[in-house]
Amino acid sequence: MKAFVLRSFGSPDVLELKKVATPVPADDEVLVRVRATSVQPFDWHLMRGEPRVARLMGTLGRRAPKITILGADMAGQVEAVGRAVKGFRPGDEVYAMLKRGGGFAEYVCVREGDLAPKPANLSFEQAAAMPLAACTALLGLRDTGRIQPGHRVLVNGASGGVGTFAVQIARSLGARVTGVSGPRNAGLVGSIGADEVVDYSKEDFTRSGRRYDLLLDVAGSRPARACRRVLTPKGTLAVVGGPAGRWLQPVGHVFAAVAMSPFVSQTIAMVDVLGCADNGRNLSTLTELAGAGELTPVIDRCYPFEEIPAAVAYQEKGHASGKVVVTV
Repeated sequence: MKAFVLRSFGSPDVLELKKVATPVPADDEVLVRVRATSVQPFDWHLMRGEPRVARLMGTLGRRAPKITILGADMAGQVEAVGRAVKGFRPGDEVYAMLKRGGGFAEYVCVREGDLAPKPANLSFEQAAAMPLAACTALLGLRDTGRIQPGHRVLVNGASGGVGTFAVQIARSLGARVTGVSGPRNAGLVGSIGADEVVDYSKEDFTRSGRRYDLLLDVAGSRPARACRRVLTPKGTLAVVGGPAGRWLQPVGHVFAAVAMSPFVSQTIAMVDVLGCADNGRNLSTLTELAGAGELTPVIDRCYPFEEIPAAVAYQEKGHASGKVVVTV
């Protein structure tokens, strides 16, 4: 099969299109023919080996990448199943979040428990836009934020991959949603269901005087002490990410925010989608929302498989509205 292989840390130019052996599914695994994948910050952080502190800790691999085929999202068709697999059969259309990568290839093996049926009303490209970003939004709102109907929710970074899903999911859970974005994407954020849009070029949302039950902080553009000003006394700050950096960020921003939690009345917590053991079930929840018309992926650009390095380069610039996807 063909795959983009990462042999060393660096720019998108280090991604090499090669022929490699097609994986063979273990007893509890499913071999999937990848039809579409997506590109996100998770991929280029692994590609760059940044932040460097994660490399020093061995999380990314100290001298060479631990994950050699990137791509954390996948949608495709079941090609073969392991002997213990009961829930899927060849031809089924599925999608998954790949914690160990593998989406930048023609085939990938996935544990049965990590797979979910692809939403029937979405294309492979739309489905591939969902797993990591939409699961992150769902966990941040439902599990970390514990939002209820009528709650007021602020999404900082509402026009990106996680943010566009968060606005829609929060609305589906009955919340009133305010989205923070730049002027270019204010119309987009309003069109996907935000009740109010804050243009960060004109207003500092941390000094608005309004209070929210939950702040889902995707952009990480303001420190936690400033974000606390917009929370109710028992509100929650759910931290997804922060500003990019070579050595410490965004890890430093996230850890600094969480370190405040024991000393304040509000809850401050990191949204850990990679540590979640139920992402197969979470994807099934997203499938239901998509089938009900309450969740539609926002896609900025779609690239052919051979142009994955260009797709990564574009996503790394940080200007994408919604998701960057790839047809395989």
